[in-house]
Amino acid sequence: MLSLEFIRANPDAVRRAGELKGEAAPVDEILRLDGVWRGHQHRAETIREEQNKLSKKFAETRDDSLKERLREMASTAKTELSVADAVKRELDDLLLRVPNVFHESVPVGETEAENVVIREWGTKPDLGFVPRTHFDLGEALGVMDFERAARVSGSRFAFLIAEGARLERALVQFMLDVHTREHGYVEVWSPMLVSSAAMVGTANLPKFADQAFKVEDRDLWLIPTAEVPVTNLHREEILDGERLPLKYVSYAPSWRTEAGAAGKDTRGFIRMHQFSKVELVKVTTVETSLDEFEQLTRDAEDILQRLGLHYNVLAMCTGDMGFAQYKKYDLNAWAPGLDRYLEVSSCSVFNDFQARRANIRYRPSRGAPPKFAHTINGSGLALPRTIDAIMETYQRSDGMITVPDVLKPYMGGVELIGAR
Repeated sequence: MLSLEFIRANPDAVRRAGELKGEAAPVDEILRLDGVWRGHQHRAETIREEQNKLSKKFAETRDDSLKERLREMASTAKTELSVADAVKRELDDLLLRVPNVFHESVPVGETEAENVVIREWGTKPDLGFVPRTHFDLGEALGVMDFERAARVSGSRFAFLIAEGARLERALVQFMLDVHTREHGYVEVWSPMLVSSAAMVGTANLPKFADQAFKVEDRDLWLIPTAEVPVTNLHREEILDGERLPLKYVSYAPSWRTEAGAAGKDTRGFIRMHQFSKVELVKVTTVETSLDEFEQLTRDAEDILQRLGLHYNVLAMCTGDMGFAQYKKYDLNAWAPGLDRYLEVSSCSVFNDFQARRANIRYRPSRGAPPKFAHTINGSGLALPRTIDAIMETYQRSDGMITVPDVLKPYMGGVELIGAR
């Protein structure tokens, strides 16, 4: 959330950010309501000042004629404050609907075609034969089953079976081990159901309500990513600045409705209603957030490099970066069978946009006034598309799949998926 003070001081910058992000930014209505709200507050305060003076006069004179005037003033002040409170609630709701501004280094553009490749790692593998897709391989090997999942749950679900399930578990354990033992993150096992307040804190609500699954008749939502509970771990807290950055890693199943994705990636293990991720979250100081963002991105890239997957890093343009993001990179792994890149991680820095919503602050030094923290998150990595890229990259001409070396210790002796 942008502060009201920031919008007052920088209305043109906020309007421009909304236009370039393709998001509605109700700046004019906010400024109008701000004036109305402050007007009612000022009138209430003016009346109270006069009321205080009149009360002192009454105390001195005991003039009963002043009583009725004092009662009228008290009633008017109460009405003005009541109206001010109602206007402020409307104002606060509008503030939640204003997109974040963006960093000056973000490319300006309207669509994904204007995202910028800032680096690549490795090269597209030449397998020496026509590669098959992960879903062809998975179904042929009996490690993926989409048809039975559709009978159980509908579209955009999958069963992972035998070595398929073992591969996901191996990836989770491998990634958690690297991030905790080598990258310095603290592991978190979080709630999978969160309140509306927590969803507001990470800017999933109110804008993206249609993207999440809600529990009927309860103020609980299935998490769309572990970013939500882990970022909110320190909501309503003032942290010791000397402890920052806080670095967390969390494996969690996640759920999304995929509203607006009709017809996209309907085949395969790509765009699912239920999927798993290993999520990286940081809470930082104002001064260090951009450096910590770059390091978090490198931590996610390290996993891809150890897995031996060719990938690129995209700097997302203004029109494709998202409502809440201040700056965003996407990591895209190459899938030879699909003959395209698959997004396996989005890494974002939010400046204080989420922290203001969740009221996460820190005290820079003893006795110093608290500041809003900066938050960062990114997948390290998302499981479905990472599995897809592994299966398609490490497939053999006989249809079996070689297990990447770094995963072999986690696969219980399995080195070749499909060997019987």
